[in-house]
Amino acid sequence: MDKTKNKALIEEIEIPEGINAFVDKDEIILKKGESQLQKKIDSKLKIKIENNKITLECEKNKKNQRKIFRSAIAHVKNMIKGLNEKFRYRLQISSVHFPVSVIINKEKNELLIKNFLGEKKDRKVKIFPGIEIRIDKDIIEVESSDIEKAGQFAANIEKKTKIRKKDRRVFQDGVYIISKPGKEYL
Repeated sequence: MDKTKNKALIEEIEIPEGINAFVDKDEIILKKGESQLQKKIDSKLKIKIENNKITLECEKNKKNQRKIFRSAIAHVKNMIKGLNEKFRYRLQISSVHFPVSVIINKEKNELLIKNFLGEKKDRKVKIFPGIEIRIDKDIIEVESSDIEKAGQFAANIEKKTKIRKKDRRVFQDGVYIISKPGKEYL
């Protein structure tokens, strides 16, 4: 019988200088200046902060617990990375048939996509708190310390401009993700 399967899983993550970490029940909170990120960690894991290190521990070394454990490690590392350098998604506006304009409505906190496929009604995407948006001609840049919020917002924009019941080879209009953290498509 393999004895490594019964061993507890332990991972230590170094906290960079300038980042403060707190644990509140099963939630980890990281702060740097004005930015704050928090993430709920599964109750099967134990979280400790000592000697400028975050220690994650999982008692059982079963397949499902290992998945939860590795996901929690990735989340904490992404939080630290996001506080040091923001995650950036870039989207390209493609308008073949009708000129599309994208505007930020700060009063209602939403992104408006006007004249998409000649429609009179604007398509609206709600802006999550903590997200910065820049529009430069046909490029939209989405930045945030939280990779999940930035990615979900970029996906929401792409989803709002998805064309249904038309030939995609002819109707290539839309807003498409062209780069995301770690991947460049164009």
